Amino acid sequence: MILLSDPRVSAVPSVDDGEPLVDLRELPDLRLDGRAADASGAYARLRAGVADRLLAAQRALPAGVRLLVIEGYRPYAAQLAIFAGYRDELRRRHPEWSPQRLHRETSKFVSPVEVAPHSTGGAVDLTLCTDDGVELDLGTAVDATPEDSAEACFTAAPTIGATARRHRQLMAEALGGVGLVNYPTEWWHWSYGDRYWALTTGAAHTRYGPVDLAAARSVPVSAER
Repeated sequence: MILLSDPRVSAVPSVDDGEPLVDLRELPDLRLDGRAADASGAYARLRAGVADRLLAAQRALPAGVRLLVIEGYRPYAAQLAIFAGYRDELRRRHPEWSPQRLHRETSKFVSPVEVAPHSTGGAVDLTLCTDDGVELDLGTAVDATPEDSAEACFTAAPTIGATARRHRQLMAEALGGVGLVNYPTEWWHWSYGDRYWALTTGAAHTRYGPVDLAAARSVPVSAER
């Protein structure tokens, strides 16, 4: 299992092809959840190519099953706060851990800021739901930590039930089929174009680098995709 703290991830050259962010609130074909909503609407932004891939993945799902997007783009400051908060929680729980282990264990739940997929606009947290928006059983809640879920949040966790396993496989087939890659400690986290994607797919460099949402707002957003 390759973690985001692995030096091979940060060694991937970062290149940005300039693809714009789009606002999923303007794409009614994708269902967007509001639990991660922020005042700037950052949570609803994704690179245009990732949004297109989500639409394609949704078309591959069985009738009556839809993607439910939780969060896309995440600003640097928010990423840093989440990383520091979880690291501090683990330090309190495990004061015996070395700084190296603490960093590695933190990265099982939240990416170090220097390689964070969400800050490129290429990563998305999502789950499955019915046409009416009722979430399906995926084994744990979205954002369940490895500590509190006894690692049931790991995509291939052997401890989850058969129904949850089937739903995770359904997600993997649909999202993997359109080129997204999963972070194996978080069944809900999928990305494209970032450093983790590049390393795991053998790409020479990223397609997306870190993006400043304030600057990206000048890019026209169209629902006609």
